[in-house]
Amino acid sequence: MKNVKSGYGRLAVRQADLPYPKSPQITMPNILIRIPQDCLPASTKAELAARVTEAAARIEQIPQDPACRSLCWVMLEEIAAGCWTCGGIDMTARIIPVMLQIYLPAGVVDDTPRAHYAAALAEAIKSVLPGAPRRVVISSVFIDVADGYWGVDERIWRLGEFAQRAGYRHLQHLAQR
Repeated sequence: MKNVKSGYGRLAVRQADLPYPKSPQITMPNILIRIPQDCLPASTKAELAARVTEAAARIEQIPQDPACRSLCWVMLEEIAAGCWTCGGIDMTARIIPVMLQIYLPAGVVDDTPRAHYAAALAEAIKSVLPGAPRRVVISSVFIDVADGYWGVDERIWRLGEFAQRAGYRHLQHLAQR
């Protein structure tokens, strides 16, 4: 492990043999949005995915390049009525609970940008639910996937490779080794 300075502070990064062969199947971040079924009209789902992608790219410092932006996967899972409880009670008649799971390669963001990330995603979600009849309550869980634990097809990718493919501006010093 080697400590390096990034745009967000000090990161512990494992040395990697770069460059790796390029693969178009790299997929990160993975953002899973769980929301009660029928809260969003079909026409709003694409807008939600676009706004979440934009928020993620802004916080992760992914450039405007469509090839880099296409690496951000957003999945929407609708939970059937009666299958979402809070404290054993179905609260969906009173609130719109939204659960986010954000999988990132470890080292892409640290505490300060993670807080901005949560706020940006909450804003993106609430922006497609203006005037919702119930209060929107969002829970965000960030999962930092340790270096060497993210598989892409049959290979393991390292942070330097993610930096190279996604174009993370603050991590380019890792991509150019």
